[in-house]
Amino acid sequence: MTTELSQDTLAGELERARQDYAALAARGLSLDLTRGKPAPEQLDLSDDLLGLPRDLRSAADGTDVRNYGNLKGLPELREIFAEVLQVPAEQLLALGNSSLELMHDCLVHALLGVLPGAESRWVDQERVAFLCPVPGYDRHFALCERFGIEMIPVPMTSDGPDMDVVERLVAEDPAVKGIWCVPKYSNPTGVSYSDETVSRLAAMTTAAPDFRIFWDNAYAAHHLTDEQVEIADLLAACEAAGNPDRTFVFGSSSKITFAGAGVAFFGSSPANLTWLLANNAKRSIGPDKVNQLRHVLFLRDAAGVREHMARQRALLQPKFEAVQRILEAELGGTGLARWTEPKGGYFVTLEVPDGCAKEVVRRAAEAGIVLTPAGATHPHGDDPRDATIRIAPSYPGQDDLEQAMHGLTTCVRLVGYEQKQAAA
Repeated sequence: MTTELSQDTLAGELERARQDYAALAARGLSLDLTRGKPAPEQLDLSDDLLGLPRDLRSAADGTDVRNYGNLKGLPELREIFAEVLQVPAEQLLALGNSSLELMHDCLVHALLGVLPGAESRWVDQERVAFLCPVPGYDRHFALCERFGIEMIPVPMTSDGPDMDVVERLVAEDPAVKGIWCVPKYSNPTGVSYSDETVSRLAAMTTAAPDFRIFWDNAYAAHHLTDEQVEIADLLAACEAAGNPDRTFVFGSSSKITFAGAGVAFFGSSPANLTWLLANNAKRSIGPDKVNQLRHVLFLRDAAGVREHMARQRALLQPKFEAVQRILEAELGGTGLARWTEPKGGYFVTLEVPDGCAKEVVRRAAEAGIVLTPAGATHPHGDDPRDATIRIAPSYPGQDDLEQAMHGLTTCVRLVGYEQKQAAA
């Protein structure tokens, strides 16, 4: 990322950045790039859901969706998302509105109960640790922090987590009980796991007999380009490797239809399904099947999901293209930044010089542009290099997004050139 500048050139670039920042601050902006939320226009695409359902019985099994029961969820909805999530319909549950809630519950049930293959409850063991690919998803880390689970960072590569590191850690430490994975268009880098990575995750030797892969396939259908990346089927790979209970697959329609009123899914082995259903039966008498039937009628089938996501892409793609265009125009060739060019998902990762991310975020906030806190992409909010910034382009309108990106690049130039001058 280093680009050498003469003292005169550096002084000129720094002065220009200071003038640009002063003009930015004087505009009194109030812009927010903190979370990967769907924009109102994306949500509008699903408004026809609100007129459904009219027939209140499941066509697949006759369930009256207004009543209690059917802990597995509607079979026709499970059939639709079986293809999307790479889980056989009979091994997929359709549950509440939040996959994060399912991850939370699986951790709680593993801590307070006994997983298939486990020797005891996690809470009774001296240490419980999870591998955390970084940069990664802050809400995964927050769950570990909430329950006192030790987090062990693992570097991300262009193929997924560094499998040499993963294989060594899981083989030598029985306290390592799991790994967080966003396998397709990862949050926040946009990386999709290679077939080799999936195969190695499925087949690796683990010291813990109850090791679990928390496979958060949040962006399974969220393409941004004509190249629609597909990943290998982890559940099938685990079964073929003789580790059928190893993976918990999570997914949802939260960034497909309504973010706050979608349907969440859990897929796994028959043993793990029996375990989760037995625990769920003590906290619920069944999911919201009215909402599930709405989704069945609205989406129709897996092809309907793909058609709907093509409409989502039409709204999102120009925003991601604007991010790339502005980053290249303002920071290309400066040596002050690198960034990802995702083919799907909801985020762009911006990497600035070491020691600069927090200051860039602070300067942006002072100019009225709020970003995800620097460090959020790492456990405990601590990025050892202080270099990673997550950009969430989805929610702002196009004009606001472009203003925010021009402002962000101004802050990167200002902080980066200040650091260079201080080091000169």
